[in-house]
Amino acid sequence: MKPRDPAAEAALAATVGPRPSLRGLFAEDAERAAAFAFEAEGLRLDLSKQRISRAHLVALLAFARARGIEPARDALFAGAIVNPTEGRAALHSALRGFGGDAAAQAEIAAARDKARAFKSTFDADPRLGGAEPVEAIVHLGTGGSDLGPRMALDALKAYRRPGLQVRFAANIDPEDLADALDGLNPRRTLLLVASKTFSTLETMANGVAARAWLQDALGEEAAGRRLAAVTAKPAAAQAWGVAKEAIFPFWDWVGGRYSLWSSVSLAVELALEPGVFDAFLAGARGMDAHFQATPLESNLPVLAALTAHWNRAVLGHASTATIVYAHRLRLLVDWLQQLEMESNGKGVDLSGVPLPTPAAGVSWGGVGASAQHSFFQLLHQGVQEIPLDIIFLETADAARKDDFTALNANALAQARALFAGKDRATVEAEMAARGQSAETIAALSPHQAFRGDRPSTLLSLNALTPQTLGALLAFYEHRTVTQAWLAGVNPFDQWGVELGKTMATSLIGALKGADASGLDPSTAAWVERLRRV
Repeated sequence: MKPRDPAAEAALAATVGPRPSLRGLFAEDAERAAAFAFEAEGLRLDLSKQRISRAHLVALLAFARARGIEPARDALFAGAIVNPTEGRAALHSALRGFGGDAAAQAEIAAARDKARAFKSTFDADPRLGGAEPVEAIVHLGTGGSDLGPRMALDALKAYRRPGLQVRFAANIDPEDLADALDGLNPRRTLLLVASKTFSTLETMANGVAARAWLQDALGEEAAGRRLAAVTAKPAAAQAWGVAKEAIFPFWDWVGGRYSLWSSVSLAVELALEPGVFDAFLAGARGMDAHFQATPLESNLPVLAALTAHWNRAVLGHASTATIVYAHRLRLLVDWLQQLEMESNGKGVDLSGVPLPTPAAGVSWGGVGASAQHSFFQLLHQGVQEIPLDIIFLETADAARKDDFTALNANALAQARALFAGKDRATVEAEMAARGQSAETIAALSPHQAFRGDRPSTLLSLNALTPQTLGALLAFYEHRTVTQAWLAGVNPFDQWGVELGKTMATSLIGALKGADASGLDPSTAAWVERLRRV
């Protein structure tokens, strides 16, 4: 990993010239649609509607090599220290069987064997040592220990085993846990606590309340048989009351936002049919192999990262919207927000030097076609240009083929409308053909015109399966890490998260009456007000 390189950045920026027109790029290159489409592991990435010429792509690839993307990639998979501020490797890919040293692979294999054995036991006898079978799992985590499993389970609904609910609670607001427990029978509920340190404020507050709910109904001993934990601190979990055989490992070389491949997704594995979680891991492993071995010229994560870097650092776009035209991928945007903005939302490079341009933009989005009736107005006619990633499925449930065809027509139409637009002359001619007056045409045509020439990426899955979902999520992980390497930042720490958590802990005492000196005047005023409530 290298700190940022101003000379390489300046050389890349010098290649821009006049900002190219998308329509002009297609007019100049009859083979553009094919030349800018790339495929791997059931995914197809179409970059042809991005504001990048063939010459720009050559310059971007040279920039990637100057930034040392290939040796950085090798170091990642070899288990080298790629998180220098914390002195750690980042072995999330090893969780799915790709990379890492022998010691790490042995630990991972032992953890996978334990999770598989637990699932086999559960599938054969869901009582788990209790008097009644488990019919619901309540997963308590926050951040990556919540967003990843929640998203993956929702995406793989078609592969769920019948008769088992999984609910999630992540917010310290008591209403979140109340909703998760609402209507459940504590005698038939397994409580799963996922916390790397087993001290995360939100997770442990929910854990204490949920454990009390179990104990009130079952007594302490029987409630203990309804507890499981995923943590890097097994002794803390055992002291909390979780049996040793129900504690599953999690390591400090896996960041929370990269952790869904680990025992953090135990609830997901339990809820899926046998073998499905392994297929999910295999799909991600296939994308790992593609990222590791494929030349940069046709490497999906690298090309997507270069496009994102171009849009943000060179063209100055402050955000990217991701629109998913697949209901089962509706939670992908939330997961992606954390992955990108927590990983790359940094202000200094690896040398501690302030960055002149952001290493990450604002990642946001929604579900198509619903989003078309809300914020798409800004995307089409707003002053700022916001690049889009549009994700859709090529095949789906044959029983509703017409509806699915309409959904994909909307996905393609939005990309086409952003690209083609509709100029004022065309609007005026259409209004005149409808017999509208010259005064009406002059007044309304500016409001009905679309500048167009706005960039988007189309990303398709040949179908939504465990394998393609795994490949999609690994694609985004590698895209995010590659963007960090291009910008010269560390994508594996998150010190900005820690500051707010530390302050929250101190303010709990202040709100309960402890010494509140040293606070800024605004916070002190709020503490005083809330003490009186």
